[in-house]
Amino acid sequence: MNAPRKWSPAALVLALSLGCTTTRGGVGLHSDGTPKPEDCPEDALNTMRILRLRVGDGANVTLDINQDDVSPITLYDGPVESMLISSLGPLETTTRLYGRVWTGGPQVVVRYYEAHPPDGDKIPICAVARLSKGQLRKRPDSKPGTAILEFSSAGVDIVESYR
Repeated sequence: MNAPRKWSPAALVLALSLGCTTTRGGVGLHSDGTPKPEDCPEDALNTMRILRLRVGDGANVTLDINQDDVSPITLYDGPVESMLISSLGPLETTTRLYGRVWTGGPQVVVRYYEAHPPDGDKIPICAVARLSKGQLRKRPDSKPGTAILEFSSAGVDIVESYR
């Protein structure tokens, strides 16, 4: 008789990440163009639980790896590739974060749906970019569909839903 198979955390993460996509379609928008609340997918919640990433865990991130250490930067509506500049639990620096930017309101909204560690496979996560004191507020000279920000980096926090 065969013994039950034990799965390593890495194998579980790989299994959970299959079928994950970089961008999210179908997110409803408020009249000002900001995204409506969105639940974190169950596969991302399970993956974060396995990795022991808890709601409120945070790190620092370069918002757009193509504009690292630039000031000011311009973000555009749509997909974004960011990079951790400090560790986020087991996710080490240089891990890429993939998500989406919305520039419609007075502040930029950045939601992350995937992480890609340097020596691993993409995994689903739920995280948002944040800075205190309204620092993700776009400059008044930002054109529609864009957001000019003073800083190229921000905080990133694990969430259980996007509110």
